[in-house]
Amino acid sequence: MVKNKKNEKDEQPLNASFIAGLPHEAGIYMMKDGEGGVIYVGKARDLKRRLSSYLRYLGDKGTKTGVMLAHARHIETIVTATEKEALILEASLIKRHKPKYNIILRDDKNYPFIKVTVDEEWPRLLVVRRRRRDKARYFGPFSSASAMWETIRLLNRFFPLRRCKGRDLRPRKRACLNYQMRSCLAPCLGMTNRDEYLAVVSNVLLILGGRNQELVKRLRHDMEAAAADLQFERAAGLRDQITALGKTMERQVIAAGHHRDEDVFALVRRNGAAALAVLLVRDGVLNGHHSYFIAQPGEDDEELLAEVLARFYAEYPVPAEILLPWQPAGSGVLREWLVEERRGAVAFKLPKRGDLKQLLIMAEKNASRVFVEQDRVKDAWLNLGQETRKRLSLPQIPERITCMDISNIGGRQTVGAVVNFWQGEKEGTRYRHYKIERPDGRPDDYASMTEVMSRHLKRAAAEGYLPDLLLVDGGKGQLNAARTVLGALSLEREVELAGIAKEHHDEGEKIFRPGRKNPLKIAQNSPVLLLLMRIRDEAHRFGITFHRKWRLKEAMSSPLDAIAGVGKVRKEALLKSLGSLQRLKAASREELAAIPGIGPQLAHKLWLTLREDAQQEDKKTRNPLQDAG
Repeated sequence: MVKNKKNEKDEQPLNASFIAGLPHEAGIYMMKDGEGGVIYVGKARDLKRRLSSYLRYLGDKGTKTGVMLAHARHIETIVTATEKEALILEASLIKRHKPKYNIILRDDKNYPFIKVTVDEEWPRLLVVRRRRRDKARYFGPFSSASAMWETIRLLNRFFPLRRCKGRDLRPRKRACLNYQMRSCLAPCLGMTNRDEYLAVVSNVLLILGGRNQELVKRLRHDMEAAAADLQFERAAGLRDQITALGKTMERQVIAAGHHRDEDVFALVRRNGAAALAVLLVRDGVLNGHHSYFIAQPGEDDEELLAEVLARFYAEYPVPAEILLPWQPAGSGVLREWLVEERRGAVAFKLPKRGDLKQLLIMAEKNASRVFVEQDRVKDAWLNLGQETRKRLSLPQIPERITCMDISNIGGRQTVGAVVNFWQGEKEGTRYRHYKIERPDGRPDDYASMTEVMSRHLKRAAAEGYLPDLLLVDGGKGQLNAARTVLGALSLEREVELAGIAKEHHDEGEKIFRPGRKNPLKIAQNSPVLLLLMRIRDEAHRFGITFHRKWRLKEAMSSPLDAIAGVGKVRKEALLKSLGSLQRLKAASREELAAIPGIGPQLAHKLWLTLREDAQQEDKKTRNPLQDAG
């Protein structure tokens, strides 16, 4: 690894002496800020040549690359044996660090997927918002939620899979309502064997994969066989399945005159930004798409397309064919990596005419629509932002609004939740939780809010994302506490304040501002009030969700979790051997040491910890009169 020395004088690390020490070899480079955080990861066929190309951007604050270099304080390089190894390492590091200046593909809308848990013994059908790199099968994303639920209703009616929660199937003594409604095969009751169940799963996968014609042929063959065997009820059921599939096939869009799987990429640039659209064709049927907005890509078209392909296929399965508008940079190495990912042949195609060209044109139109949607959102925020500034008498449009909420139970497990909205939309990467420990154990919302606000604003000031408007959940008391914090941090002139109080006696929501005795009069159907309510409610949701998880974790915790050397396997062995935690607490050191996998030393540690825990429980439950006597 080649690494520049620590930058004591806050100097630009990209200089002639640093470049002179670089090799003409393949590898990756990481740019870090002053605190050591990774802000960019790149790969290069020739490290020296690639990093030398950045020299022309030094001092250029008008480009994304110039701004990135201005924030870089350290540069580290790792030499790899081949360019393909550099590509793989780059993808891994980007996934781990999520650098600020790398292209991180985020779909412009969080469309749902249908997930079939084929990695489970008895697979289920689920709706999820995020695709994970597990062994399950994902279908989508579905831009129309109604079309997705219509598909699910069809599957639940004619190809019913279990709907019970959990990976493992738990045997039941009584049938659930789904089985009584004939929308579950009830494997929990032994009403079907695994081969029959997996056959239904196979049919579901064919439908979701767009291979309805293949399934119809199979069902028609089974229907004719059932009728020949005089199994007329089964034949009628198969007939209904074929009819339902015929209706869905009429609504499917045939994308090409073939039955191959392919992805279609289109990139469109406008005013320094770029839009990406990806059409998913499965078995010749267009059954999904993704679209992304890339604010300021610094690469040229060939490099941008290469990086997009690397980021996209780090998350999604690779098809046999990929249709592209032009050849990406380093296409040979990129294709070689995709072949390894797919474990099969992968072809890049640049169509010039025919059906494939029409697919490319369709993708380009979808990419152009991303700009239209961005303009619509921008115009909508401009109007709402201006109205918010006017109604709250702010000096400028509040581009970033931060809201804080406190959750606790009787002063215990106090949690501060902070949410950020940028131009009226959630900024999830800026959400934060803060655990608060009260010394006296008594609830004090003002003290808790003061602590959370102080901790968060110090961090936001250091990292450069102070809010334009800080929204507190409450009235004058909370607003005054917030003013005190801003004054202590010398941020009164940088951050505006507002408080939102919940409705009381049908008076409606009230908005308070510093320096005003009475709340602002804002109509209950005003978009400004609805925005502030949405942000406040999101802070509630975020705080309560974390609070519930924390309570559940504590409720499910055990004294064994805190003992070093006792993992999941030993914990199960201890409980299985003695039957319960109470028996473990009552056991002697010799009894504990006799359990397989527990030696004398660990037995002594267990005995001391469990004994101390038992004594603490005894103190909590003991009669106060006994303590007094």
